[in-house]
Formats: sequence, C-alpha cells, structure tokens
Amino acid sequence: MSGRPDMRILVVEDEKALCDAIARSLRHLAYSVDCRHDGRSAMDLLAIETFDLVVLDLNLPGADGITVLETLRETDQDTKVLILSARSDIADKVGGLDAGANDYLTKPFHLEELAARIRSLTRRRFVQDNSVLTCGALSFDTKSRKASANDLALSLTRKETGILEYLMLNQGRPVSQEELLEHVWDCSVNSFSNSARVHMSALRKKLREALGHDPITNRIGQGYVMEGSE
Repeated sequence: MSGRPDMRILVVEDEKALCDAIARSLRHLAYSVDCRHDGRSAMDLLAIETFDLVVLDLNLPGADGITVLETLRETDQDTKVLILSARSDIADKVGGLDAGANDYLTKPFHLEELAARIRSLTRRRFVQDNSVLTCGALSFDTKSRKASANDLALSLTRKETGILEYLMLNQGRPVSQEELLEHVWDCSVNSFSNSARVHMSALRKKLREALGHDPITNRIGQGYVMEGSE
C-alpha cells in the first residue's frame, strides 16, 4: 500500500544515514518527507509548519525528543507522533507515550514495519470522527470500548478488548506477539510470556462462536492478521 502525496511526514533523527534511509523509503511510498537532525530545529519547523505525522528519535542534540514532543503538544494535539527508542530505554518509551506520543518503535527496526506503523497511525486519523471500527460483521466502538458481532454485543475481558482493538486498527497486516505485548500489556510482561497466546485463543473462540468463522489468522513467522472475510 502506498502513502498519499498530500500527507506530510517529518523525520527527526540525528543519525543522518538512518534519517536518509527512512526518508527515501517513505518518499518511495509517495509520502512528502522533511528531515531534521536535532531537536531545536525540529521545534522551530513544527512551530511554523503543519505535518500529519512526526517520526521522532528520543536521543537528539539541542533538545531531546521528549522536549520536542511536549512542546508540540502544548499547541497541537492532532499531529501523530511515532517515537524511536533503543530497546533498553523502557522508561523513555513509557515517558514518550505519557507525554503524548501515539506509538513507538524500538531500534533496530525494519523499514517495512515503520511503514506499516505509519499506515496504522494515519488510518486512525481518518476514523477519529467516526469512533466505530468495522471489519466485516464485527464492530468496535473506541469510545465505549464495546464490541459487537452481527449487531450482538460481545462479552470480552479487558485484555481481549485491547487485542481486538489493536488488530482492528491494523487490519490486513501481521501483528507479532511482541508488538501485542508492547501495546496491550504493560512493560513488565516479557516476550516469552504465554499470556498473549492464552488471551488470543479465548478471543478467537468467542469470535468464531459469534461470527461463524474466525477473522483472525496466524501467519507463521509473521504474526496475527485481522481479515474481514472468511
């Protein structure tokens, strides 16, 4: 899936080679991309220009990523922000989300995953006015956090609800167990936990009973995919 040429992305990354690689990849997908290599120049640009999404490294010269994010959020709650963080910086990732980031990606990462995360975040922008996500006969109200199948309410646990919402926001692309743990569980759960598999199994059983089929498939080596039809 390609991006939209009218969609503007700002990449803020002090590693110039990485920043250039990200920009080339996103431009190839038809996004309009600007780059900055330090926090101060990024804040100056964000003060006068409007972007749909900011890819923001946390460890920046001039002003760190958290400062850039907090400054942006003082006047702008709409621009999506995806932070980049080293895997060991759990506290930084949590701090970034608490400061107003919409998502984060750990380094090192594949450019394909970055593109998928961006697609997910920009899709969310277009469903903000309509808070109900749909996938075939399945629907999820992001405000009430209630799910239904064929217009009948589903009784889901908190974790099942979180899994369903995340998969529906990322329809059509594989979501790994690690990614689910990062977004639905807190950082105390490690990637070897069986918790995600247990809750996923319970959710899929409920969906099969309600829909007559399972809209979630498990692509070996890739992850879980929410699909709209049998």
